[in-house]
Amino acid sequence: MADETLPTEIAEPAPLTALEQLVADVIAAVPAGVIASGRVVRGAEAEIFAARDALPALMTMLRDDPRFAFNQCVDLCGVDWPGRAERFEVVYNLLSLQLNHRLRVVITTDAATPVPSVVSIWPSATWYEREAWDMYGIVFEGQPDLRRILTDYGFEGHPLRKDFPLTGFVEVRYDPERQAVVYEPVKLQQDFRNFDFLSPWEGMTTLPGDEKVHLNRITRE
Repeated sequence: MADETLPTEIAEPAPLTALEQLVADVIAAVPAGVIASGRVVRGAEAEIFAARDALPALMTMLRDDPRFAFNQCVDLCGVDWPGRAERFEVVYNLLSLQLNHRLRVVITTDAATPVPSVVSIWPSATWYEREAWDMYGIVFEGQPDLRRILTDYGFEGHPLRKDFPLTGFVEVRYDPERQAVVYEPVKLQQDFRNFDFLSPWEGMTTLPGDEKVHLNRITRE
């Protein structure tokens, strides 16, 4: 008896969105090993994870290639994952004004390994790299002006690291005797207080106003 079962139709894959096509084009345009992975994340944002050493060549291609034309680095920020061998992620947010595309490029590093600077590609990145150095301690190789930008010049540590204490390492105060601002180790002083944890109502035998009630009763009698 012949099999009359109809063949199952194979559904055609959905066409790529513009952002998915962008990620695919970027991955195809660079040599193997430059990009570890690429995806479109929530909020319809394109994101790729790139090799740290290949960053200058990748960013130059993303700026100059007319298929991408990312002529603005609108932001650079850090992320701290203390449990990882390379604890820091450096995130570059790129914008193409001509094509109305946004792309996020992510690389990883540790506290000692420098990241190639992109200041020669986007001069505005100087401010962002200084901020990442100040807040996380991420070193940028080739950055000509790697100074603190948000904290004081004598500040110790990097405040946005997950292991940075909430109280900091030093405190600043004005010393009237020295007539100068001085830095001292943090001292959290508090006078001894004995807390009985009792409600203020538990120690009261009569409530305010009760005496009037008793006077009214005596007058009526």
